[in-house]
Amino acid sequence: MDKHLQLFITVAEKKSFSKAAEAHYMTQPAVSQYIRALEDQIGMRLLERTNKYVHLNKAGEIVYHYGKEILGLYTTMQNLVDDLTNKANGPLAIGASYTFGEYVLPRMIAELKRNYPDIEPTVTIGNTVRIADLVAGHQLDAGIVEGHFNRKDVHIEPFAEDEMFIVASPTSKLCSKEGLTHRDLENETWIVREKGSGTREATEKLFQIYGINPCRFMHFSSTQPIKESVAAGLGISLLSKWAIQKEVRYGDLKIIGIDGLPLLREFSIITKSPFRTRALEVFLNLVRDNGNGNQRKSFQNEQ
Repeated sequence: MDKHLQLFITVAEKKSFSKAAEAHYMTQPAVSQYIRALEDQIGMRLLERTNKYVHLNKAGEIVYHYGKEILGLYTTMQNLVDDLTNKANGPLAIGASYTFGEYVLPRMIAELKRNYPDIEPTVTIGNTVRIADLVAGHQLDAGIVEGHFNRKDVHIEPFAEDEMFIVASPTSKLCSKEGLTHRDLENETWIVREKGSGTREATEKLFQIYGINPCRFMHFSSTQPIKESVAAGLGISLLSKWAIQKEVRYGDLKIIGIDGLPLLREFSIITKSPFRTRALEVFLNLVRDNGNGNQRKSFQNEQ
C-alpha cells in the first residue's frame, strides 16, 4: 500500500504521470497501473485526466491528505524500529517559524551536524499556523514556533523567552524626540507580518496593551523585507531581538525606547507522536539546552 500511496502523491504533486515516473525511475505505464490498482482498492476514481494535465477530484483530495499522514507515520515507525539497534541517524524533518528558523535555527543545525553527522535534517520555514498544521499532519517531526500558542492536536513545550523591540530608521523623528508616548506611535506607518505569524500576533498584542490604533499599515510575509523597509524610512515595526541584532549593531536600525518594552513572548517546541526517534530526541535536547542558556541574555544590555 505504501508504494501505491507514494506514487499517487507524486502524481498529484507533479500533476503528471510522466514526471512521477521519472522521479521514481519507473515507466509511465507502470505508474498508471499502480494508480489504477489504488483506485480499484478505494472503489472510486481519484484523478481527473486530460491530455495536458492531471488533477485531484474530491475523493483524490481526501486520499492525498490522509495519504501524506499515513506515509509520515510509516516513516516514523521505520525510524523508531531502526533506532533499536542503531545510534542517532537518519532523516529528521524540522519546521520553524520565520524568526527562529531564519536567525536562530541555522546555528543549531550546524552544531547538530558537527556532533551527529549521520543525522540528515531538512528544514521547512513558514508562519506559526502552517508549521503547526504540518506537525499535526505528521509531515514534520517537530516544529519551533513563537508567541502564544494553544492547540489540542499537538504537544506544546515552551523552552525560551524572546524579547521584542520597536525599531525605526536612524533618520526617523522618533529617534530624536524626547518624552515619546504611545500616541506618537499611532501616527507612524506600521510594517507588519501576515495573519498567522507569531510576530503579527505579538504586534497586535502590543496594540491592545497600549491602546494603539495605527492609521497606516504595510504587510510583508517575511521579516527580511520588513527590516529593509524600516531601514529605508518607510515605517516602524515590532521585531525580535534575534532578527535585528546585526542591523542595530551596524546602525541600520535603531530601537525606539518606550515604557513597557521589550515585549516578551515564548518560543515553543511542538510535536505530535509520543514516540520519538533518537535523532529527534538529540535535536530536542539541543534546542532545550540553547533555550536554557545564552538565549536569555538581555539584548538591551548588549547595546
